[in-house]
Amino acid sequence: MSDHNNYPRRQFIKKTSLLTGAAIAGFNIIGKASPASDNIVGHGNFRYRVNKAWGNLDPAKTPVLDCHEMVNDSKGRLVMITDEVKNNIIIYDRSGKLLDTWGTRYPGGHGLTLSAEGGEDFLFITDCGYFLGKDNKWQSQSGSVFKTTADGKLVFALGHPATIGIYKKDEPFKPTETAVAPNGDFYVADGYGSDYIIQYDHNGKYIRHFGGHHNSDADHNLNNAHGVAVDLRDPASPKLICTSRNDNAFKFFTLDGHYIETVKLPGAYVCRPVLDGENIYAGVCWSNFRDTGKMDGGKSGFVTILDKNNKVVSNPGGTQPEYKNGVLQPMFADGNIFYHGHDVCVDADKNVYICQWNAEKTYPVKLERI
Repeated sequence: MSDHNNYPRRQFIKKTSLLTGAAIAGFNIIGKASPASDNIVGHGNFRYRVNKAWGNLDPAKTPVLDCHEMVNDSKGRLVMITDEVKNNIIIYDRSGKLLDTWGTRYPGGHGLTLSAEGGEDFLFITDCGYFLGKDNKWQSQSGSVFKTTADGKLVFALGHPATIGIYKKDEPFKPTETAVAPNGDFYVADGYGSDYIIQYDHNGKYIRHFGGHHNSDADHNLNNAHGVAVDLRDPASPKLICTSRNDNAFKFFTLDGHYIETVKLPGAYVCRPVLDGENIYAGVCWSNFRDTGKMDGGKSGFVTILDKNNKVVSNPGGTQPEYKNGVLQPMFADGNIFYHGHDVCVDADKNVYICQWNAEKTYPVKLERI
């Protein structure tokens, strides 16, 4: 299924069938009560105090299933998407106070990207097509991409690419992420479907697609294209960063889809790249554990942080990054700090907020920069 592929997919289905009821507020990690923690995680200049209680809400009033992604809006609010249709969008202030909720139409709510246009915020929402049915069993349908205003009014929706001749009828479309370029073009990552990156103009008109599985040069292939982001760290040479999660890698392309390079992240099943200043942050949804070298049922993951040269400099919740002869060595989870880190959001003070997937209906975790 998706966050959910191959071995992780089997574990996801097995574990999800065992989950019942809503999480208790304050219950935020693998069966242990979790008030604000004194745990310090991370390495070098990127060290944090773990606050597991930051985003806890009353699950009877504001429930979550999976906390998939979070963005900062222009008002400094933290906007999160969950696949719980009672309140797909949950909006916090930086103290963790609930400000607003909306959205009931995204049962597979997965990706959330902010686009600032003419002084107004818009949201790109991806529904990946996987959702929990009334019988508590996972179901599947084709995914969709929606552009909305900041308060949820629909601007436009994109359906299956086969309707405009991009895909063959038997190619699935289960989008996971979007990214918006400075000129308004946007890119859709079909991470749980056919692994293409599809480029549209600002009105939703198709331009091109690339990636997928069948290129003559394997470097152009993507394998679980879970995330995509526009990299403007070098304004003279903008790039597109695409997740190839089952390869434990980010792949860099030009904005018109030409392959540039691969940054390997051995041991880390990374989600979308999140850029802040000169750094790339990413949630790691699965990883092996340091002590056993195994995934141990899949209850794993951490956060990884790369510098301006795309070198890993810190792994909060994971092992310290190590390079030998310029080659990054396998990275591991170090303890049970996170439970499937799915996305990160960085605020103005460089605190990091972690959304966790399949984490027993728990709320986001805050990493307080120290």
